[in-house]
Amino acid sequence: MSIINQLASSLHRKDEVPNQELAKRIATKTDKEAVHELFELLQSKNKDIQHDAIKVIYEVGSLAPTLLIGYENILLALLQSKNNRLQWGAMTSLNTITELVPDQIYAALSHIILAADNGSVITNDQCVAILIKLCTISRYADDSFTLLIERLLKSPTNQLPMYAENAVPVVNAKNMSTFIKTLQLRVPEIEKDSKRARVEKVIKRVQKL
Repeated sequence: MSIINQLASSLHRKDEVPNQELAKRIATKTDKEAVHELFELLQSKNKDIQHDAIKVIYEVGSLAPTLLIGYENILLALLQSKNNRLQWGAMTSLNTITELVPDQIYAALSHIILAADNGSVITNDQCVAILIKLCTISRYADDSFTLLIERLLKSPTNQLPMYAENAVPVVNAKNMSTFIKTLQLRVPEIEKDSKRARVEKVIKRVQKL
């Protein structure tokens, strides 16, 4: 059965289970031809097909990221898409391969940041995740951490606690002060007590490092 016939929309399904199961089959079989077909389906005039294809692509990326290697330029181009689902799906896919192709991702950071600035919450979530991964690579750590701080300064207060918590592993003696000051600056803006408490907890945790 061709890939297109296994997509949720082709099966007249409203849920994502068929797409998730398809991704598992592709990842298990290391099916490069199937991945190629999925990327071709992104050009479909049918938005449901496009959306199913990008869903399967980033699910494959989460399970077997090496299968997405070689498609970086296509994913980066999709960051400029006016189709929100394709945009954040592409950013999610790029996040899955960041540690495998850090040079390409780092070189494209200006495009990634621009997409995050103009994109959805999910697009921003994935951008922050990409920056955190790049912070673990010594040659990119300083620049990536600076960009991460910029994201923390401008992020919605609803997302800030998660971003702060996820960033803790890349905080060190060199950047700790900047990280703490950034969070302390944002704390007064946080209206929800539970959200504020999470950020304050991160600050205390980092101060003990």
